[in-house]
Amino acid sequence: MFGLGIQELVIILIIVVVLFGASRLPEIGRGVGQAIKNFKKATSEPDEIDVTPKNSKIKEDKEKETGKGD
Repeated sequence: MFGLGIQELVIILIIVVVLFGASRLPEIGRGVGQAIKNFKKATSEPDEIDVTPKNSKIKEDKEKETGKGD
């Protein structure tokens, strides 16, 4: 795994615990997990984007109903 042995992983873990503290590690892990989940979701969804502003569509519908749009 990237040329890292057990000793290197333990040293990295100790540095992370010292920098962030043991109480913050679950929060960091949760944030990383959500980021990965959102990234996977974004890459699997189709590239369909609706660029029509919702306000102008409602305005057009109202104009058609009142006859002002003609």
